[in-house]
Amino acid sequence: MAKPLVAVVGRPNVGKSTLFNAIVNKRISIVEDIPGVTRDRIYFDAEWLNREFTMIDTGGIEFITENSHVIPKMMRLQAELAIEEADVILFVTDVKTGVTEDDVKVANLLRRTKKPVVLAVNKVDSVKRDTLAIYEFYELGIGDPLPVSAGQALGLGDMLDQIIANFPEKDIHEEEDDAIKVAIIGKPNVGKSSLINKIL
Repeated sequence: MAKPLVAVVGRPNVGKSTLFNAIVNKRISIVEDIPGVTRDRIYFDAEWLNREFTMIDTGGIEFITENSHVIPKMMRLQAELAIEEADVILFVTDVKTGVTEDDVKVANLLRRTKKPVVLAVNKVDSVKRDTLAIYEFYELGIGDPLPVSAGQALGLGDMLDQIIANFPEKDIHEEEDDAIKVAIIGKPNVGKSSLINKIL
């Protein structure tokens, strides 16, 4: 059975690739402080609580004008393709910048997909200090904001719990095998194998 797909999306420079690397426990995606480093979709398998799934890292979604460069357009296209194939979407935002206009636009885009979305508020090094800033993200109307710090590996467990809780039901419980099982028995040399070969 195919593993569930989790797409990591959000605007540029919110820490998507750092969070992706923390979840897959490897430095797969390149992490820099400049936007546009991740351009194509990057796939890597991960596991949480004995549940296997595949993460998809994407470039930042920018809402651009017709006159914008081709690279941001292609990055958004790659992110939209990841969203389309994902079972669960991990929407990453940045507590330090607060809710931006592009965050609202990404939230509106994700809401239209009718897919489960887990909202991660990244770069929260102290929940106590950033409580009010975290509450601001409720205005996105995309669910409860989960405070995480990809760099400090804080809050990842609660976030992953929420992700796997949204996996398709068919993946949680293996489909029952409803095939009828038939055993062919008898004493030696009565033609059991020949009968099986004929049936097959």
